[in-house]
Amino acid sequence: MLYRLAADLVLSLHLLYIVFSVFGAVLALRWRWVPWLQLPCAAWAFFVMLAGAPCPLTDIENHFRALAGQAGVEGGFIEHYLLAVIYPEGLTRELQFVLGALVLIFNVVIYAWVLRRRRQTRA
Repeated sequence: MLYRLAADLVLSLHLLYIVFSVFGAVLALRWRWVPWLQLPCAAWAFFVMLAGAPCPLTDIENHFRALAGQAGVEGGFIEHYLLAVIYPEGLTRELQFVLGALVLIFNVVIYAWVLRRRRQTRA
């Protein structure tokens, strides 16, 4: 039971990591320290998505699921849990690049807004 709880905790952290990587820039409007944490998270998520690299959190979750006597997830976190929600059916590699670019553009726009606000506040 403890291993299953650990696997579920890793799964929850994985989801929070994804949400923070994509939308965490918005928190920088309130807290100045957020970019120091969010930008590396977003960069790693961007790399994993575009390179198709495995995410270590999926391996950790699978390890705990195996210890709990459960089957690990097939593929990665996104493919197993979020594919139907996030990605449309018939997802192509080109569409993945577009989605990754949209996340990058969203973060750049938010951080440009944050920098502009901070410069206006100083003036």
